[in-house]
Amino acid sequence: MIRALRAQVYTGFPNMKVSPLRALSPADGRYADKVNGLREVFSEYGLIRYRILVEVRWLQYLADESAITELGPLSPVMKDVLNNLVDRFSLDDAERVKAIEATTNHDVKAVEYFIREKLGDGPETQTLKDFLHFGCTSEDINNLSYALMLRSGRSDVLAPQMRELRNKITGMAREYAGLPMLSRTHGQTASPTTLGKELANVVARLERTEKQFAAVGILGKFNGAVGNYNAHVIAYPDLDWPSISHGFIESLGLQPNPYTTQIEPHDWTAEYCHTLVRYNTVLIDFARDIWGYIALGYFTQKVAKDEVGSSTMPHKVNPIDFENAEGNLGVANSMLSHFAEKLPVSRWQRDLTDSTVQRNLGVAVGYIVIALQSLLKGVGKLRVNEAAIHADVSVAWEVLAEAVQTVMRRYGIENPYEKLKALTRGQAVTRDILLEFVGTLDIPDGEKQRLRELTPEGYIGIADRQARDI
Repeated sequence: MIRALRAQVYTGFPNMKVSPLRALSPADGRYADKVNGLREVFSEYGLIRYRILVEVRWLQYLADESAITELGPLSPVMKDVLNNLVDRFSLDDAERVKAIEATTNHDVKAVEYFIREKLGDGPETQTLKDFLHFGCTSEDINNLSYALMLRSGRSDVLAPQMRELRNKITGMAREYAGLPMLSRTHGQTASPTTLGKELANVVARLERTEKQFAAVGILGKFNGAVGNYNAHVIAYPDLDWPSISHGFIESLGLQPNPYTTQIEPHDWTAEYCHTLVRYNTVLIDFARDIWGYIALGYFTQKVAKDEVGSSTMPHKVNPIDFENAEGNLGVANSMLSHFAEKLPVSRWQRDLTDSTVQRNLGVAVGYIVIALQSLLKGVGKLRVNEAAIHADVSVAWEVLAEAVQTVMRRYGIENPYEKLKALTRGQAVTRDILLEFVGTLDIPDGEKQRLRELTPEGYIGIADRQARDI
């Protein structure tokens, strides 16, 4: 029986179209629909498309360099031909590149041969073919392709979803700016805050890390086999190749890195990854806190009629969106941390260990996107249970011990902390107990009255203002 099943699974598998149910990665299986926006950017197709772009733009850039008279300016027709290679690049084109790679066993060379093939034979094409990939090592093409990939992933995919989540949390922070809530430092009853202020704390952290992420410079190198312009200088010794190279990199919207070996050292990629790790960690903290507040009953969750919370307990509505986010952010962080630690390390002028690792950049981003969508869904389902929050804070009179002993300090009463500790620690504290104690204090009548009127829900400092100001 088992042998028969194995035969059904494996017979003809190499030629079988892979169903999402057969995908090895959840990102391409269970969560495939959540990461569709990444496929144009981070897939093998996306990498090939960026390589085509870099090769074509370099050829065009050289053609615009007046000192390279052998190439000369491009005709309008040839400009259109080259632009169409980039603008109309298709899945069929990518499959043709892969077919060429099957023969060359070299992915970047396959891109060069594909462009040569597309140029065909004509009065301009032979010279263009001679200058295709001029002075380049494969890593010149690759590092710029990955730089463009990560730039697009940041600006077109991650940043909009990060902003959307932060805006949702900001809206809740402002809406519940004045809703008093019991704090729980070390899991124990602590000085009150407001729900809005606690959400505002998250917003501030997210905004800071988003700014750091946006500020990571995206670098590129385009200086030949070992970073010295060897081939460039031997062909055209009188040209300012660093200036030409840097101008080309900047034309792609990237920052030049003037000192490299054969590879761009990936330090900026490590910064990119580490910043994402810190951003993700803030979200993990947020997801765990919301999970806890749901457990306390501070939040309920909007119920979908046909959803099932438990296979055996019909009453359950589990905080699955926050759990999903926490898990996927953890997976992303483990990958991103590896990228940041591994990619900047290369033997001598280069080894190939970075190549296979970089191909997984989109996978890590995919798990972040899955987590962000789970959090957006989860936050959208939250319903604030004001009654439960009020029930907790309104009876926690012990939290006013801090207020009373601090006023006592102002007026020089001896051992204020110790007196309140003896009054409140390890025993139930009621309003009457506190009022009786305040009545014994040798402080101005106005201060006594202020303390008598104080309630746990009124002891929130400026939390409401801080939340509204976020």
